[in-house]
Amino acid sequence: MQVEHHPLAVEFPEFKDKIHTMKLQNAHFAKLFSEYDEADKAVNRAENDVEHLADEALENLKKVRISLKDQLFHLLQTAS
Repeated sequence: MQVEHHPLAVEFPEFKDKIHTMKLQNAHFAKLFSEYDEADKAVNRAENDVEHLADEALENLKKVRISLKDQLFHLLQTAS
């Protein structure tokens, strides 16, 4: 079964335009966004058996992804 990845614009469609703007105007947001995107792609590759990761490594990567997602969501909520 194919597992889909979770791009931030799909996770938070209500912030799609703000995500684009903040990637261009906020270096910290852009850095976190890039880290989230890489972590999400790595989780997706592991879950779809493209790359092998030990269970513990995959769980740790998922924790990193959710932490980054939480930080990005907070920045999106508090941005004016």
